[in-house]
Amino acid sequence: QVQLVESGGGLVQPGGSLRLSCAASGFTFHYYIMKWFRQAPGKEREMVAGVTRDGGVKTYAESVKGRFTISRDNRRRTVNLQMNSLRLEDTAVYYCKAEDLGANNEYWGQGTQVTVSS
Repeated sequence: QVQLVESGGGLVQPGGSLRLSCAASGFTFHYYIMKWFRQAPGKEREMVAGVTRDGGVKTYAESVKGRFTISRDNRRRTVNLQMNSLRLEDTAVYYCKAEDLGANNEYWGQGTQVTVSS
């Protein structure tokens, strides 16, 4: 069955760093665009980063540009989000998403909590 399993969340102080990972199984990983979303309490879910199938093109929300880096390893079937210089407003549940737009398929992970607090 299809699974996306996030890990690496936790509690970190402002200015600190975390690395999130998403392990994929049950589908042809390299056919899918991979994205990270986040959702803070009471707010809409927003996309924070995306990467194309071969890892060649990356996109970021303006609020995280220069601080977050998305990457993928198609052999290991993983996508990562390196988060540096974390701010209080980065606190959210972070979700991994796989998209195959041609087939109109999408899959979501269960989310991992990131809390930035002094």
